[in-house]
Amino acid sequence: MVEEFDLIIVGGGPAGLTAGIYAGRQGMKTIILEMMVGAGSGYMVPLMENYPGFDLISGKDLLEKMRKQVEKRVPIANMEEVKEIIKNDWGYVTVKTSKGTYKTKSVIISTGSRHRRLKVPGEIDFVGRGVCYCATCDGPLYSDKDVAVIGGGNAAVQESIYLKSLGCKVTIVHRRNKLRAEKYLQEKLDENDIPIIWDSVVERINGDKNVDSVTLRNIKTEKRNKLHVDGIFIAIGEEPLSKVAQNAGVEVDGNGYIITDKFQRTNISGMYAAGDITGGIKQWVVACAEGAVAAISAYNDTIN
Repeated sequence: MVEEFDLIIVGGGPAGLTAGIYAGRQGMKTIILEMMVGAGSGYMVPLMENYPGFDLISGKDLLEKMRKQVEKRVPIANMEEVKEIIKNDWGYVTVKTSKGTYKTKSVIISTGSRHRRLKVPGEIDFVGRGVCYCATCDGPLYSDKDVAVIGGGNAAVQESIYLKSLGCKVTIVHRRNKLRAEKYLQEKLDENDIPIIWDSVVERINGDKNVDSVTLRNIKTEKRNKLHVDGIFIAIGEEPLSKVAQNAGVEVDGNGYIITDKFQRTNISGMYAAGDITGGIKQWVVACAEGAVAAISAYNDTIN
């Protein structure tokens, strides 16, 4: 028997959990489907000091607080990956997962994004043996060791500061001559005296059993040199997890992010999107706001 819901939320990150809070408060029969244990990449954020109400909090701690709040009214199904979303002619949406099939009036897609890869020789070979994408997960393994952080945005700077706090010897490698990170993070970077190699890209990750160096190329001089490191943390941005949405006919932009109106509606009635999957400003507070708007829109559209 296919279980029916008023709303299915795909993804249990900040946007999905906030949508669950609002949907549950409005009495909608709702379930959150999360393909991982917990809220995926949100658990990897080491520290935040720009989320309202908290001077300093990790992504994991904040998500656990949100999950406890959600679960008072809405169940969360972990390790249940959505494989297909189908809008039926009679108005309902069928959601097929790795564990079963559901029927719902509305769907909120909050699948977020995943870490972008460098796509250089050695990257895949050394994953788990020196190549890392999560300072929170792997940073403690590199205390008192040399590590390189690749990137120049907020994530790269946050991870660099966090790794330095763990006792790592950190060097940032950035392809440009200035950082994209917010000013307050750059100031903290200066306070921590973390060196930066400018105008450089990684061409190869080297090692035997584990990473022992990276080959860098200066994009201005074309000179190459090896930087000896025990680990490399890649923080060069993210790419949207929108394949399932696209297969359902949901419209995306040139970069694969879902296009919505100001009520988080997509081009398909009954389908909404919220959080990093919609592109724009990728901040937790924005994702939460979009999740709230999406849930309210789903509720209003259902009763009208």
